Amino acid sequence: MASAPQAQTGAQTSSRPSELSGELTGALAGIRGVLFDIDDTLVDLEFAMTSALRGVSEHLLPGLDDDEWEKFGRIFTRETTHYYDRYLAGELTFNEQRLLRGRAALGHFGVELEEGEAAHHWVSSYASLQHSYIRPFDDVMPLLDALDAAGVPYGAVSNNVHDYQRVKLDAAGLERIGVLVGTDTLGVPKPDPAIYLEGVRLLGTGPGETLYIGDNRLLDAEGSTAAGLRGVWLNRGGEPAPGFAGREVASLLDLLG
Repeated sequence: MASAPQAQTGAQTSSRPSELSGELTGALAGIRGVLFDIDDTLVDLEFAMTSALRGVSEHLLPGLDDDEWEKFGRIFTRETTHYYDRYLAGELTFNEQRLLRGRAALGHFGVELEEGEAAHHWVSSYASLQHSYIRPFDDVMPLLDALDAAGVPYGAVSNNVHDYQRVKLDAAGLERIGVLVGTDTLGVPKPDPAIYLEGVRLLGTGPGETLYIGDNRLLDAEGSTAAGLRGVWLNRGGEPAPGFAGREVASLLDLLG
């Protein structure tokens, strides 16, 4: 089990919740700390992935139209997540799950990515290109600015390893997010309660006064709620969820209403 990384310093990482948090209203009223998921919550990972996928695969699939590229991206980002689950379970390395997802997407269009140098080049080229497309969503900075102004500490809890996500946050211009918990911090992924509670500990808040927001209804909203936090589902795409009784928002800006 990896030891917990030291929180980076910054105004938002104070160990004592700010008395200014009472200035926030709406969904943030009474909140003393905020934790975020990263991928497709703070950072538009789907855009980065699909843009990079097209960039490294166009020479293999020269005849695809825009609808087919959309299908290609959907296979990689949404329809092959079971490979990522196997990575979280320790059955695959990160690059192995990435390669298997690429093979599935390419295979759908009749292209076989061979073992060896061709596969290595595809994976490494994709990783480099994806990094150049990393960007935050437009609603991220206004919310972080509001939290900074109110003196409310915030951080991120992610289902990926700490150092990889640190690079991603920095590439997105989110260096101010100093508290970061990854799957290697305690050796467990979401929805294990320990990973959310480690974020709470690093913020210096209590679970019941800490908001956790993410785009995955099960892992983020329901998982954090089960750990005692105030979970919020960021449902940017308006995905239907019959029976979901938790808090749901379509934008981070809705938290400021």
